[in-house]
Amino acid sequence: MANFTTHFTVAAAGGVLVGGLGWFAGLWPFVDSFAVAGLVALGGVVPDIDADQSRAVRLIFTLMAMLAVVGCVSALQPFLSLAELSGAGVAAYLFVRYPLSSLFKRFSVHRGIWHSLIAAVLSALAVAMVSYHLFIQTAMQSWCFAAAMLVGVLIHLLLDEIYSIDIEGRRLKRSFGTAFKLYDYGNPQTALLMGIVILSMTPWLPPYDALQQIGSKVWTLWG
Repeated sequence: MANFTTHFTVAAAGGVLVGGLGWFAGLWPFVDSFAVAGLVALGGVVPDIDADQSRAVRLIFTLMAMLAVVGCVSALQPFLSLAELSGAGVAAYLFVRYPLSSLFKRFSVHRGIWHSLIAAVLSALAVAMVSYHLFIQTAMQSWCFAAAMLVGVLIHLLLDEIYSIDIEGRRLKRSFGTAFKLYDYGNPQTALLMGIVILSMTPWLPPYDALQQIGSKVWTLWG
């Protein structure tokens, strides 16, 4: 399979391409092109969150910890003093970055559910939800950011499958088919759990009307 550097480099290049094309097509303003490119690059390493000793794990849980701080401070600001808010923010960061990260590593399996299409959808929906509610982006921006994350994750999965093909030996490696799959076929219960999480997120997602607007713009572009 491809390593962290390969995943990140290819996804970053894809992010620049997607960000530029989307801006050129009028899907988002120029300033949002940087966020789109960054999300595609981030999506390019997200599936490796299930690898116990990868840079992707440290990067993703650090970002998640920072988001936890933002969410915690935003939610508690009306009720706590500045000193109390600072303490709550630090506690939120440390909890997500270390205990939660360790717990996740213990119960995750590399090339398991996070290397699947259902996980790609979950990652994209999480970006849409966080963008819309935490960063107060418009519905259209939030769905565009979600699409960027989805593209990045798909790039990762496809790269892993490409690296599973031994062209010189004209054979498929044992890892072929373990990345670009619908769900973890060996542990279907993880897909059920992830499906429940996705369903629980639906009330918090941005309005779906924006998806129609995006689809209309894309259709006009292709037409």
